[in-house]
Amino acid sequence: MVLSWTRRNVFRRAKKEKGQIQGGGCGGELEVEVVIPNHFRCPVSLELMTDPVTLSTGITYDRVSIEKWIEGGNKTCPVTNQVLTNFDNIPNHAIRRMIQDWCVENSSYGIERIPTPRIPLSTYEVSQTCTRILSACRRGDDKKCQELVLKIKDWGRDERNRRCIIGNRARTDAGNAADAVLAHAFDCFSSGDSFDKHVVVLEEILEVLTWMIPLGEEGVSKLSSKASLNCLVWFLEGKDLASRQSAALLLRQVYVQELAKVGKVAEALVKMIREPTGSASTKACLATIFKLVSSAENRGEIAQRFVELDLVSLLVEAIVDGDKGVCEKALGVLDCVCDIQMGKEVVMNNALTLPLVVKKLLRVSPLASSFVVSILKKIFDKKEEGALIEAVQLGTFQKLLVLLQVGCDDSTKENATELLKLLNGYRNKATCTDSSSDFKYLKKSF
Repeated sequence: MVLSWTRRNVFRRAKKEKGQIQGGGCGGELEVEVVIPNHFRCPVSLELMTDPVTLSTGITYDRVSIEKWIEGGNKTCPVTNQVLTNFDNIPNHAIRRMIQDWCVENSSYGIERIPTPRIPLSTYEVSQTCTRILSACRRGDDKKCQELVLKIKDWGRDERNRRCIIGNRARTDAGNAADAVLAHAFDCFSSGDSFDKHVVVLEEILEVLTWMIPLGEEGVSKLSSKASLNCLVWFLEGKDLASRQSAALLLRQVYVQELAKVGKVAEALVKMIREPTGSASTKACLATIFKLVSSAENRGEIAQRFVELDLVSLLVEAIVDGDKGVCEKALGVLDCVCDIQMGKEVVMNNALTLPLVVKKLLRVSPLASSFVVSILKKIFDKKEEGALIEAVQLGTFQKLLVLLQVGCDDSTKENATELLKLLNGYRNKATCTDSSSDFKYLKKSF
């Protein structure tokens, strides 16, 4: 194997010593090819190792290459094919120093010395820090807990360390995983009469937990406690932008049946959509609302509360201005709201809803189209002749035919067929209009 480093016009000293090698003395250029010793090459990438590590089988690889191999689901040594007893990568300092010396010796050929890599975070350090956090929680020492959480936060700035912290979940007991420990700490310091007393450490825990999403089962269980949920809702209603975003993302992880029992959760979620802090938090809030109005045991009461808080008009604005993800989730929530009579009436009384929903049919995604068909199926009634004629004028009949032709799931197909039968009787009463009207001039309320 020959190293791909080839340098021209930088070997004048070698050229003077060796004389004219090419061009017969007519000023030819010297081209030198440097061969990398085989034991300096990674067996996987066949490139010069920059951070050599040794596996439990005794074979040395470049860290990046062997980590990709293991992350790909492989559990054997690439060279020996032996099953790995553990996945620890031990730095091979001897080989690394030899490679660095070789690079220095060949620096005249344009080869740069490889830097000494930073010592990566170990699972042992993560476990020890988690144990200390649990100890600080038992003592009620929020200052020490904050110090340790900041340590994890600082580790997480490096992507490799972050993978180690999150991956520690698979190498330890569920209760001692980093996300479970932090969720436990959040639960401990959110218990009490006032959250202000421990607000600093709670904010730090929230920020770290967001990049551990999706959380493990133990972490979700801790965050689903009454104290933790009340604290998350409190942060959601607060003024700190970062904490509101973190709380919105984490509420999506908790158990919906427990969240449904928390007071003012509907108000907090609606406020978050009315005063958006970013696309990610808006999507998270819409997803949480969807879970509440579709899966909670008292979903009817919850849906009614959301309707009373004027959620329908906010959903319409989200459908107009949102991207694909926001639009899908808003249509999903709107579909669930139409399950109750009050929601259906509010949707029908909003003049923008019908033309906007029809416009989104076949224009966003198959999931969005299925929600649109379900919404139309729920709001249309033979008594609502005006709405049915308007739907035909907006081109709903033709779009439903196209939907059946391009294909959809069985439930959507059944609803579309029933809608076609219902709309067919009003085709002669409707006059065609352009259904491609632009809603960009719709003014949002601030």
